Amino acid sequence: MEAIQEVYWDPVLAAGLPRDVFLPAPGVALTQAVKHRKGRRLVRVEVRAVLGKAATQPIAVYVERQNGVLRDRLACLTRKTHAFAKAEQTWTACFSLTLVEHHWLGPHVALRAPLEVPDGGRRYARRTPAMVLGLADHAWSLSEFLTHPVYHGT
Repeated sequence: MEAIQEVYWDPVLAAGLPRDVFLPAPGVALTQAVKHRKGRRLVRVEVRAVLGKAATQPIAVYVERQNGVLRDRLACLTRKTHAFAKAEQTWTACFSLTLVEHHWLGPHVALRAPLEVPDGGRRYARRTPAMVLGLADHAWSLSEFLTHPVYHGT
């Protein structure tokens, strides 16, 4: 909070006080997501406005998750690496395949949905982002992805 006050707060001359008072600059906002847990289970997420108006859903969550996945799967994005994408075609292919795997092939824990009737001890249905958006009805396998016909349009 001190760093935010130092950078984003403006000194304002206060009447009757020997020093300036710092007030937030117009339009500055800081939203905090507080996770409430019961044991190891996430019960709820509370979004608070620390400064300014609270955001309904901080967009940085999605961006940072995507960046983390890309850094985890692509060695050329990690710090202090010896792996480089030397050709643009190599970079495009690796990047695209990583995004396809992330959105179509691999289920995410954060997207699971509770089952009405537990199935063999499983209480949640595993889902991919494509399933959540209604683009797929199941998690694709790599062979299914590689052999699926592609429509190029005219």
